[in-house]
Amino acid sequence: MIERIDHVNLVVDDIESVIAFYRDVLGLELTKRATIRGDWIEAVTGLKDVEADVAFLEAGPGAGIELIRYRRPEGTRPEALAAPNTKGIRHLALRVRDLDAYAERIEAAGAKLLSPVQLVPADQVDFAEARKRIAYLLDPEGNLVELCSFE
Repeated sequence: MIERIDHVNLVVDDIESVIAFYRDVLGLELTKRATIRGDWIEAVTGLKDVEADVAFLEAGPGAGIELIRYRRPEGTRPEALAAPNTKGIRHLALRVRDLDAYAERIEAAGAKLLSPVQLVPADQVDFAEARKRIAYLLDPEGNLVELCSFE
Protein backbone atom coordinates (compact mmCIF):
# COMPACT_ATOMS: atom_id res chain seq x y z
CA MET A 1 0.00 0.00 0.00
CA ILE A 2 1.27 3.46 -0.88
CA GLU A 3 1.94 5.63 2.17
CA ARG A 4 2.51 9.00 0.44
CA ILE A 5 4.35 10.68 -2.41
CA ASP A 6 8.00 10.82 -1.30
CA HIS A 7 9.56 13.26 -3.78
CA VAL A 8 9.51 14.74 -7.26
CA ASN A 9 12.71 14.43 -9.30
CA LEU A 10 13.98 17.10 -11.70
CA VAL A 11 16.97 16.35 -13.94
CA VAL A 12 18.93 19.57 -14.44
CA ASP A 13 22.00 20.93 -16.24
CA ASP A 14 23.13 23.51 -13.66
CA ILE A 15 22.38 22.09 -10.22
CA GLU A 16 23.84 25.11 -8.37
CA SER A 17 21.54 27.66 -10.03
CA VAL A 18 18.50 25.42 -9.59
CA ILE A 19 19.34 24.83 -5.90
CA ALA A 20 19.71 28.60 -5.47
CA PHE A 21 16.30 29.19 -7.07
CA TYR A 22 14.40 26.66 -4.96
CA ARG A 23 16.30 27.53 -1.76
CA ASP A 24 16.89 31.30 -2.00
CA VAL A 25 13.93 32.43 -4.12
CA LEU A 26 11.19 29.94 -3.22
CA GLY A 27 12.36 29.24 0.33
CA LEU A 28 12.83 25.47 0.40
CA GLU A 29 15.48 23.97 2.68
CA LEU A 30 18.45 22.13 1.17
CA THR A 31 18.57 19.00 3.35
CA LYS A 32 21.11 16.73 1.68
CA ARG A 33 23.64 16.49 -1.15
CA ALA A 34 25.33 13.41 -2.57
CA THR A 35 27.20 12.02 -5.55
CA ILE A 36 25.85 8.70 -6.77
CA ARG A 37 27.54 6.03 -8.89
CA GLY A 38 27.93 2.30 -9.12
CA ASP A 39 26.11 -0.89 -9.96
CA TRP A 40 23.00 -0.05 -7.94
CA ILE A 41 22.16 3.16 -9.85
CA GLU A 42 23.06 1.56 -13.19
CA ALA A 43 20.62 -1.26 -12.39
CA VAL A 44 17.86 1.17 -11.32
CA THR A 45 18.20 3.51 -14.33
CA GLY A 46 19.29 1.03 -16.99
CA LEU A 47 22.13 3.43 -17.87
CA LYS A 48 25.82 2.55 -18.03
CA ASP A 49 28.69 4.34 -16.25
CA VAL A 50 26.36 6.59 -14.22
CA GLU A 51 27.73 9.38 -12.08
CA ALA A 52 25.42 12.12 -10.84
CA ASP A 53 25.15 14.91 -8.28
CA VAL A 54 21.95 14.88 -6.22
CA ALA A 55 20.38 17.52 -3.97
CA PHE A 56 17.28 17.16 -1.80
CA LEU A 57 15.08 20.12 -0.88
CA GLU A 58 12.08 20.21 1.43
CA ALA A 59 9.40 22.65 2.49
CA GLY A 60 8.34 20.74 5.60
CA PRO A 61 6.35 17.53 5.97
CA GLY A 62 5.31 15.88 2.73
CA ALA A 63 6.94 15.31 -0.62
CA GLY A 64 10.32 16.88 -1.33
CA ILE A 65 12.20 17.81 -4.48
CA GLU A 66 15.18 15.80 -5.67
CA LEU A 67 17.46 17.55 -8.15
CA ILE A 68 19.87 15.41 -10.13
CA ARG A 69 22.63 16.43 -12.54
CA TYR A 70 24.02 13.54 -14.53
CA ARG A 71 27.75 13.99 -15.07
CA ARG A 72 27.49 10.87 -17.22
CA PRO A 73 25.77 9.86 -19.34
CA GLU A 74 24.56 13.23 -20.59
CA GLY A 75 20.80 13.48 -21.15
CA THR A 76 18.68 15.51 -23.55
CA ARG A 77 16.12 18.27 -22.95
CA PRO A 78 12.76 17.91 -24.73
CA GLU A 79 11.40 20.72 -26.87
CA ALA A 80 8.65 22.92 -25.38
CA LEU A 81 9.44 21.79 -21.82
CA ALA A 82 7.78 24.88 -20.31
CA ALA A 83 4.58 24.66 -22.37
CA PRO A 84 1.68 23.63 -20.09
CA ASN A 85 0.27 21.23 -22.72
CA THR A 86 3.50 19.31 -23.45
CA LYS A 87 2.83 15.66 -22.71
CA GLY A 88 4.38 14.09 -19.62
CA ILE A 89 4.83 15.49 -16.14
CA ARG A 90 4.22 19.21 -16.63
CA HIS A 91 4.61 21.05 -13.39
CA LEU A 92 5.52 20.95 -9.75
CA ALA A 93 2.88 22.54 -7.49
CA LEU A 94 3.92 24.23 -4.26
CA ARG A 95 1.22 25.20 -1.74
CA VAL A 96 2.03 28.49 0.00
CA ARG A 97 0.47 30.74 2.62
CA ASP A 98 -0.49 34.26 1.56
CA LEU A 99 0.11 33.81 -2.15
CA ASP A 100 0.08 37.55 -2.87
CA ALA A 101 2.83 38.31 -0.35
CA TYR A 102 4.80 35.25 -1.47
CA ALA A 103 4.53 36.30 -5.12
CA GLU A 104 5.76 39.81 -4.25
CA ARG A 105 8.72 38.38 -2.32
CA ILE A 106 9.86 36.03 -5.09
CA GLU A 107 9.43 38.67 -7.78
CA ALA A 108 11.59 41.00 -5.69
CA ALA A 109 14.18 38.19 -5.70
CA GLY A 110 14.14 38.09 -9.51
CA ALA A 111 11.58 35.41 -10.35
CA LYS A 112 8.79 36.36 -12.76
CA LEU A 113 5.25 35.03 -12.64
CA LEU A 114 3.86 34.07 -16.04
CA SER A 115 0.57 35.83 -15.17
CA PRO A 116 -1.00 37.62 -12.23
CA VAL A 117 -2.40 35.33 -9.51
CA GLN A 118 -5.63 33.76 -10.73
CA LEU A 119 -8.70 32.51 -8.84
CA VAL A 120 -9.87 29.05 -9.95
CA PRO A 121 -13.63 29.32 -10.62
CA ALA A 122 -15.56 27.16 -8.14
CA ASP A 123 -18.09 26.27 -10.84
CA GLN A 124 -15.27 24.61 -12.82
CA VAL A 125 -13.21 23.01 -10.02
CA ASP A 126 -14.79 22.83 -6.57
CA PHE A 127 -12.40 22.55 -3.60
CA ALA A 128 -15.15 22.25 -0.94
CA GLU A 129 -15.08 25.31 1.32
CA ALA A 130 -11.77 26.74 0.07
CA ARG A 131 -11.12 28.75 -3.07
CA LYS A 132 -7.91 27.91 -4.93
CA ARG A 133 -5.65 30.65 -6.29
CA ILE A 134 -2.70 29.88 -8.55
CA ALA A 135 0.14 31.37 -10.57
CA TYR A 136 2.86 29.78 -12.71
CA LEU A 137 6.55 30.60 -13.04
CA LEU A 138 9.60 28.91 -14.55
CA ASP A 139 12.68 27.74 -12.68
CA PRO A 140 16.12 28.57 -14.17
CA GLU A 141 15.97 25.56 -16.52
CA GLY A 142 12.45 26.11 -17.82
CA ASN A 143 10.59 23.68 -15.53
CA LEU A 144 7.05 24.87 -14.87
CA VAL A 145 6.26 25.58 -11.19
CA GLU A 146 2.74 26.24 -9.88
CA LEU A 147 2.28 28.29 -6.73
CA CYS A 148 -1.10 27.73 -5.11
CA SER A 149 -3.04 28.65 -2.01
CA PHE A 150 -6.43 27.66 -0.63
CA GLU A 151 -8.39 30.43 1.06
